[in-house]
Amino acid sequence: MVLWHAFNSLPHWHRKMVLILSIMVMMLAAWPSEQAVATRVDDNDNELAVEQQVDEEAQLARAEPVIPPKPRYVTRQVKVRSGDNMGVIFQRLGLSTTDLHLIDQLEGTDTLRLLKPGQELTFKLTKGGELHSLYYPHSLEQALKVNRRDDGFVARPVKIELDTREQVAQGEIRSSFWSSAVEAGMTEDQIMDLAAIFGWDIDFAQDLQPGDSFRVVYQDKYQDDERVASGDILAAEFVNQGAIYRAVLNTDGNYYTPDGKAMRKSFLRAPVNFKYISSNFNPRRLHPVTGKVRPHNGIDYVAPVGTPIMAAGGGSVVAAGYNQFNGNYVFIKHAGNYVTKYLHLSKRTVNKGQRVKQGQTIGLLGGTGRVTGPHLHYEFVVGGVHKNPRTLNLPQAESLSGRALASFKAQAMPQLAKLDSPELQLARNKGNGDDS
Repeated sequence: MVLWHAFNSLPHWHRKMVLILSIMVMMLAAWPSEQAVATRVDDNDNELAVEQQVDEEAQLARAEPVIPPKPRYVTRQVKVRSGDNMGVIFQRLGLSTTDLHLIDQLEGTDTLRLLKPGQELTFKLTKGGELHSLYYPHSLEQALKVNRRDDGFVARPVKIELDTREQVAQGEIRSSFWSSAVEAGMTEDQIMDLAAIFGWDIDFAQDLQPGDSFRVVYQDKYQDDERVASGDILAAEFVNQGAIYRAVLNTDGNYYTPDGKAMRKSFLRAPVNFKYISSNFNPRRLHPVTGKVRPHNGIDYVAPVGTPIMAAGGGSVVAAGYNQFNGNYVFIKHAGNYVTKYLHLSKRTVNKGQRVKQGQTIGLLGGTGRVTGPHLHYEFVVGGVHKNPRTLNLPQAESLSGRALASFKAQAMPQLAKLDSPELQLARNKGNGDDS
């Protein structure tokens, strides 16, 4: 209090000077001092400055981690030319043949030996021109990725994701099934798939009549809004001579009727996608070459030379060879005392003793042996007796039951509903010329 009265008794300019000096003193007190220097005393009592020890570990701990720069690569896209192989492409890019040899030894790189003109490969190279990775889309939905590792290379398959869209189609047969299906907007692959689904029950070369009809729910696959491939047929209906056949795709990859009965039989009705039948099963046929009455114990299917011939059912190849009458031939023994025979092939793709699956290619159609033109002569033998495969009641494949049947029916209901959808009804009305 005394100091305050003494301060107030001072002249105005003195009080002002005291305030200024007080502020300066406080500022000097707050000013940071120089880093303290440690000292020690020598033997003569002289103080010596000692450098402050720096805790290097603490500094490192406080320091931000140093991130090495990402390596930079050069991308090279190569379109396969006619006559190209991986050796030629590696040479063109100046890549190591040792690297190519290491890649060739990897499991899963067989596709690199099957390059086709127009395909595209993507190479990533280091700035020094060394191979870092290779990407090869060898099909619409599958690609191969090869990456360098410290000890060599690794290869892995890559699935290419496509956009799948459901479509509907319907048609009525006027002149031919093929032209009607094309008119309905179906592709060649889809047409063949539809024929294969109902091919155990319907002979598409002989049984179809004008007025027969079909309905299909199927998938198309798109990439960047461009249609690139056909997908699965999800559900289908075929009306043949008044008989209605319906099929739905199950999760096991097979087709069943709405009641769960397998569409697939133990044997294909026809082992080849043929254009027409030149000679039916006929025990009293006049032989076209010799002119003598000789039983025709099979069916002659006409198709272009080189058309794949499929095993009508699973079994073992009991004979495969060549003679002057049969040309190239294959005989297959099936369970249940069944034998199927395939004659006049241009080429055999199976050998005696080999196991085959239903639908597996066993040869190519040709005109070898005693023939008047290229065709497949197909025989169906039951217990040593020749039978007509077109009229024979073929054994049924195993059908669904229990939980599998219940699950299938639940899945089948929405697919069957799509067969009667407004879109398909509209397609049918337009096809019948109904504009109302």
